[in-house]
Amino acid sequence: MSDLLAAVGVLAAAAASAAAILLPPGRLRSASMLVALALFPVLILGDQWHAHQIVDLRNHLSRVAVLVAIGAVAVLALAYAFHRWRSLLPLAIVFALPFRVPLHAGGESANLLVPLYLVIAAGVLAVLARDWSLPRPGPVGRGALLWLPRLLAAFVVLYAIQTWYSPDFSKGLQNVCFFLVPFTVAYALLQGIEWDRRLLTWTLVLVAVEAVAFVLVGSVEYAARSLFWNDQVIRSNEFHTYFRVNSVFWDPNIYGRYLALVIVVATAALLWARERRTLALLTALVALLWLGLAQTYSQSSFIALLAGLAVLAAIRWSWRWTLAAVGVCAVGAILVVTLIGGKSVSSIPERLNVDTSGRAHLVSGGLELFGERPLWGYGSGSFQQAYREHQTGRHVPVTVSHTEPVTVASEQGLLGLAVYLALIVAALWTMGAGLWRGPPDGRTRFVARAAVLAAFVALLVHTLAYAGFFEDPITWVLLALSVSLAAAPVPAAAPAGAAPVRASA
Repeated sequence: MSDLLAAVGVLAAAAASAAAILLPPGRLRSASMLVALALFPVLILGDQWHAHQIVDLRNHLSRVAVLVAIGAVAVLALAYAFHRWRSLLPLAIVFALPFRVPLHAGGESANLLVPLYLVIAAGVLAVLARDWSLPRPGPVGRGALLWLPRLLAAFVVLYAIQTWYSPDFSKGLQNVCFFLVPFTVAYALLQGIEWDRRLLTWTLVLVAVEAVAFVLVGSVEYAARSLFWNDQVIRSNEFHTYFRVNSVFWDPNIYGRYLALVIVVATAALLWARERRTLALLTALVALLWLGLAQTYSQSSFIALLAGLAVLAAIRWSWRWTLAAVGVCAVGAILVVTLIGGKSVSSIPERLNVDTSGRAHLVSGGLELFGERPLWGYGSGSFQQAYREHQTGRHVPVTVSHTEPVTVASEQGLLGLAVYLALIVAALWTMGAGLWRGPPDGRTRFVARAAVLAAFVALLVHTLAYAGFFEDPITWVLLALSVSLAAAPVPAAAPAGAAPVRASA
């Protein structure tokens, strides 16, 4: 595929997926989602046509045909189920979020979100069958509800445009096709869902059961001192005094991130639970997930968890006391890092870089890249190559950025950074608006919005230490959930004389 044709295709796919979240339900939106998903595999095949993996698949066409047939049958079956039982679509998307399938070809492997891609494709077909003959206006947003999808669409299109001048165009194309395009379509599928009490309860049960299953797998790994995959973590465990597990996840930090988010959601339900049985079950769940999180030894996940719990404490009790406690803990942590070990303050940066396996240098190097091209950056997907080229003469243990704002700033400059920060502000505003005044619009919806806000803050904090903000489908699910919950109609007022429901009840 020629570079010009590939660049046009990337922009077309991004524009189609962006249109999917901006257009009201109807033919145009359905067509946009279909075009975006159709371009996704075409662009990947065109970009990787001569790669070892694709060449190996081309030499085994019968195997490819069988896999395509199985995938097509699965998509059609799921589409029928989603069309008949609409509540299955959001549950299926949530269920598929953690699972990556290792694909081996040409002596190399890649871990792809194949189950999620199949669910999204089936969801598009179900929506296409439902909405194609029923064009109707969609809900009109206001304030952050209007700007959040616009900013998401703007970021996707801007990222696609900035692949054009990237020194690693292939990496940018893969990020658009594997992450931004399908996740944007998933956002479009979820933003119109009516999240009632029944659906929210089933979603909590689903993620709880999944998380418990992952902890059981991780505990087996921990007891056996053996991992199922990821040779890099396996080798590192041989040299450390501790043993990290990754369960069904490739990376222990991503496993830890998932557990931290589920703990935050479960804690939100626990804080406002009324029945003793529910309190007991949620307490046992949180304790078990804490055990699983401890086995990951993921510092970034523990920090993210604390951030999410702080948000819940601020909503449940007092934001002033929570803010004061966070400030005291932050000062204490700085003093511990500074004073323990008896080393000088000047040695802290280098020691921090060693403790974080070279990530401190990634931050400083990324800021240097931003300083060289502050307006438009080096281009989407360029960080690894640009960082390596600018670190000549220095040993570089890692070249993949682990800090999302630094990645955005170095690759996309002020243009991308402005959209990224505006998107975060709009998301936080959408999620938090009205929460501090208690639940006037229903207890279940209030708790769900509190859980979404706390989980989003936890995820945001984790991406400051491990990146993956836009590459994690959970980000897009939380954003779609926030819009749906905030835009839901307010229930009718309680009869006169009825006791109001308060946040502290």
